Amino acid sequence: MNFTYPKSEKLKSKNTIDLLFSEGKSVSKYPLRLVYAPLIGEIESPIKFGVSVSKKYFKKAVERNYFKRVLRESYRLNKHILPDFAKKPYAMMFFYQTNEHLSYDEINAKTIQLFEKFKIQINSETNN
Repeated sequence: MNFTYPKSEKLKSKNTIDLLFSEGKSVSKYPLRLVYAPLIGEIESPIKFGVSVSKKYFKKAVERNYFKRVLRESYRLNKHILPDFAKKPYAMMFFYQTNEHLSYDEINAKTIQLFEKFKIQINSETNN
């Protein structure tokens, strides 16, 4: 099992991020939200992933950076849940949407629940 987060998986394209906000669908598990959209074209990785923590909730960059690191780590350790069902590439963005200071363990547990919920939603979309 590969627990890396290589550069090829990082979501950096402004066009792809705009696509997520305009046409993306979302799944939530408080306080996390996952916005996703299928990718079109040649993609070297099945998932392009990014994280975001709002300045609205955490004014200090130190706090925002801490939660971004925690979200990336949580994704890295639990991404094995995602690719086994993804038949087409997806762009995803993780949002931390509260001003509460949750522990790493709480965020990790919510991430697993969110990925399971996402898996169910994708399976129901492909069956329709």
